[in-house]
Amino acid sequence: MAYEMIEVKDEGAIAWLTLNRPRSLNALNSAMVEELHDYFGRLAADRNTRVVVMRGAGRAFCAGLDLKEHSGGRPGDDSLGGSTSATLEVQRRISNLVIAMRRLPQPFIAAVRGPASGGGFALAMAAEVRVAGASARFNAAFIRIGLSGCDMGISYTLPRAVGTSVACELLLTGRFIDAQRALHTRLVSEVVPDAEVDAAAGRLAREMAETSPLGLSLTKECIHANVDAAGIEQAIAMEDRNQALCVRAGYLAEGARAFVEKRKPRFAARA
Repeated sequence: MAYEMIEVKDEGAIAWLTLNRPRSLNALNSAMVEELHDYFGRLAADRNTRVVVMRGAGRAFCAGLDLKEHSGGRPGDDSLGGSTSATLEVQRRISNLVIAMRRLPQPFIAAVRGPASGGGFALAMAAEVRVAGASARFNAAFIRIGLSGCDMGISYTLPRAVGTSVACELLLTGRFIDAQRALHTRLVSEVVPDAEVDAAAGRLAREMAETSPLGLSLTKECIHANVDAAGIEQAIAMEDRNQALCVRAGYLAEGARAFVEKRKPRFAARA
């Protein structure tokens, strides 16, 4: 499919997903939401793509919901639907992007330059890892435009990343957090100069892509499941299952041979 609001570039096992509305700071309009759903649907059956790097074109990651589209640019002109049920349907179509990202077998890396606001912040938080440029700044803008501060899973993902106090500060005020404080609070893994963001994300993606296909996807699944595990016994039970699956798929045998022969493992496609 030829996309207009997003751009996808494949480099071997790594896909570079670019939100491509730079004149609108990559704001989420309905067309972009549908294109993202289409792409995520294709990824679910893609056995070649192992890791996805998400970034924004131009000077922003994503400014969140396209308010011009959803308000018509005029007070009181609400295009989110003529009824509560219609509004909820549109809302869930947008928020389901986060659920789709979490369900996919591929880990996501958010490469963030400039603002990641509202829905853009939520998409960045839905990624497994965030790499920030010096210009990156994040805010949960929802509460500043008359909405609840909690949207698109941010009330789930943010406290788990930064703790309850910082999460409440950001969600209850909509204030921005800059790149250095984001690093200090563990919201991001790394801060680099803006010109080096793609290179840093690419290095991380290549390290992930060098692992066994099954092991990588099962690790993503296990991390997210065990954040909410009832206890260590449940967490270990899932880990045991995953290790047995990787052994039976033959990945351990190749990994062990590569270790003994002092070379990088050559893992086959996902079993």
